[in-house]
Amino acid sequence: MKISAKTEYACIAMLELAARYGAREPVRIRKIAERHGVPPRFLVQILLQLKGAGFVASTRGAAGGYHLIMPPDEVSLGQVMEVIEGGNKTASAKACSASPDSPAVKVLLRAWQDVEAVERKMLHDISLADLLARTREQDEQMYNI
Repeated sequence: MKISAKTEYACIAMLELAARYGAREPVRIRKIAERHGVPPRFLVQILLQLKGAGFVASTRGAAGGYHLIMPPDEVSLGQVMEVIEGGNKTASAKACSASPDSPAVKVLLRAWQDVEAVERKMLHDISLADLLARTREQDEQMYNI
């Protein structure tokens, strides 16, 4: 599974917004960028894309920023990834250098499609709330060493 930097940054930003879900003040792009080492200009584009998909809203002005619209348990990692990557891309859509009529090629393409279907299901089963819980567990383990 290959994850682009853009998708990784989008997931990081969504986790940051999920951690502050329900807070009165929006989260500033600069805060996310500094905390996670994400280029701010790139983050602006990503958050605009997530806003267009209806996952986040923005507040303008000096105290402006972004906030998550839906509860973290209603947003999956798969949904965020699909917004950024532009939908489902399957193995069958990839160019095949061997003959598409070959029985071996047909079997391999079907196997790759099956693997991708399982991968998509797993990503859709992981919510931002699940990831936040894992993050908290990770923090607790670091302090218990």
